[in-house]
Amino acid sequence: MSLFFIAAEALCEGEELRPFAFRALIRLQEAGAVLILDAGVPAVITERLRRDALQFELKPAEAVDLESAGDVRRIGASGDGLVITTAGIAAEPQTAADWQVLLEQLLFPPRIGRIRRTTRETDIEVEIRLDGSGKHEISTGLGFFDHMLEQIARHGGVDLKVRCKGDLHIDEHHTIEDTALALGDAISAALGDKRGITRYASVLPMDETRAMTALDLSGRPYLVFDVSFTRDKVGDFPTEMVKHFFYSLAMNTKSTLHFEVSGENDHHKIEAMFKGFAIVLKQSVKRTGSLEIPSSKGVL
Repeated sequence: MSLFFIAAEALCEGEELRPFAFRALIRLQEAGAVLILDAGVPAVITERLRRDALQFELKPAEAVDLESAGDVRRIGASGDGLVITTAGIAAEPQTAADWQVLLEQLLFPPRIGRIRRTTRETDIEVEIRLDGSGKHEISTGLGFFDHMLEQIARHGGVDLKVRCKGDLHIDEHHTIEDTALALGDAISAALGDKRGITRYASVLPMDETRAMTALDLSGRPYLVFDVSFTRDKVGDFPTEMVKHFFYSLAMNTKSTLHFEVSGENDHHKIEAMFKGFAIVLKQSVKRTGSLEIPSSKGVL
């Protein structure tokens, strides 16, 4: 549950509401927010808001303990604009020019994950923008792997940058595994607390191949992999690393991931799996417009 304490100076100027304030409060209420208005808001305004079906509590600012409260955000004023602070978080406050901009920031904040992972075997940078357009810059040193990662960007509608320098003079294992781990961490970072996402999705046919792909961003990592291959490699990509890639990805996205694939062509099978993952990722991270976390536990 998201609680908002709205200071009087943020809501109104004298006995008039700030522009877009009422529409923003109604939309926050529809998204599941609990609203607490400053008791200093003029009565003429609170009476008008109640008549217009807005539900809220009235409390003086000193009665709302923003230091110890859980998920409480305070909306105050800063000059002509607005400022949002969150209980218990020392990060820089968010600012917005007006209520329309603030509502966009609250319901649709940018979802970007950036990860740098450096070990003795690999040096990897990953950036993912979940609300992208399929743009990609990918370089792992493995042509077929680059092509598969491009499918995640293109069919998932995400912007993806992957740069990996790995110990390919030894073999492909560390490059593929560590890229999966870094990509999983980047997706998790972009999702944050997963508030307002669809959470679940699933299936992709490709010529003679059918790839059933199911994803639950559950917070409980697990992989079911019902897939077999007849070739040792497709291009420069060892087929034994397909399972290891998706296992590492499931672990670091903390998601439940299922594959059931039938077909004859190993290239088609692998490509269908990467495309299938892209599609279910796109569906699962789709925003619902809610401020709630999609779990009866209240956490994912």
